[in-house]
Amino acid sequence: MTSGPTPRPGILDLAPYVGGAAGAGDGAPAINIASNESPLGASPQAVAAYEAAGADLAIYPDGGCDVLRAALAAHHGLEADRIVCGAGSDELIALLCKAYAGTGDEVLHSAHGFLMYALSAKGAGATPVAVPERDLTTDVGAVLARVNARTKIVFLANPNNPTGSYLAQDDVARLHAGLPADVLLVLDAAYAEYVTRNDYKPGTALARAHDNVVMTRTFSKIYGLAALRVGWMYGPPDVVDVVNRVRGPFNVSGPAQAAAVAALADIAHTDQARLNNDAVMPWFIARCEELGLTVNPSAGNFVLVRFDDKPGRDAAAAFIHLRDRGVLVRRMGGYGLPAWLRMTIGTQAQMQETADGLRELLGAA
Repeated sequence: MTSGPTPRPGILDLAPYVGGAAGAGDGAPAINIASNESPLGASPQAVAAYEAAGADLAIYPDGGCDVLRAALAAHHGLEADRIVCGAGSDELIALLCKAYAGTGDEVLHSAHGFLMYALSAKGAGATPVAVPERDLTTDVGAVLARVNARTKIVFLANPNNPTGSYLAQDDVARLHAGLPADVLLVLDAAYAEYVTRNDYKPGTALARAHDNVVMTRTFSKIYGLAALRVGWMYGPPDVVDVVNRVRGPFNVSGPAQAAAVAALADIAHTDQARLNNDAVMPWFIARCEELGLTVNPSAGNFVLVRFDDKPGRDAAAAFIHLRDRGVLVRRMGGYGLPAWLRMTIGTQAQMQETADGLRELLGAA
């Protein structure tokens, strides 16, 4: 460090979040299945709304996201005054940590949960606690056993990124029932639109019924608006009031709000993205299993694939081989899963190219 301002203790211990690669590195076109983005892109209606909003760039956006919150309320059957919008759900996660956790406090998450939980907790001065999972799935009993007087927030990604696993609504209810009333349960449902399981709920009912439950969502996944950074949360009035006090006054840009409203309305485009995922995922899983690879069951728009430890056939070799073929996937060492690669489910053609690359590497006939 220089002799200038000194950051708060713990800040320099943070390892900056590193997203999936955006390009092949040599300028060549690449199939990017590293970041769980929608392979169908944004709705044409959302693109048109974004472009139209460009006429008002000199004007501050609606600070309360009133039109967007009303659209979300109508679409999901919610109360608009219990919704807060943010620059991606990442911002809302960080704001919840800033508002409810600090020095001496603990924030719990599953061992292979989304990296932003630990980063946001540390950024607020709190201590993140990674709770061991069972079969790459959140272990409710283990989480509850780790709760103590210092626990302020429990994050549950459901479905979880990067494992793809999910908890049934009864298990989520059991988790909440075991928490003290002063511990905030944050249900991160970023991939909820992809889930078609009968026993799954994103958390709306729990957040409506209880004073210590918040559900977060995003437009970055199935809606294809990752570049615009739009997320939202639904929660009890007191928590909503607190988050509105700590967020920036114009935290979601006008064009982003306009695109999000239009994306919500284009139900056909959203359905097409889900149908693509439902059709291509089982096909790709079958191709991986034919090669002897292990694929963790996934309720999202991605799969976690395990490789063996043999040199030239391990996850590192597969990452390099696919990259050299122009296919970008996500390495999992940062999540404590070095033997695995995460692969977003793209179009049929994209996943065919990925499967061909794996077959070439692993030498299957």
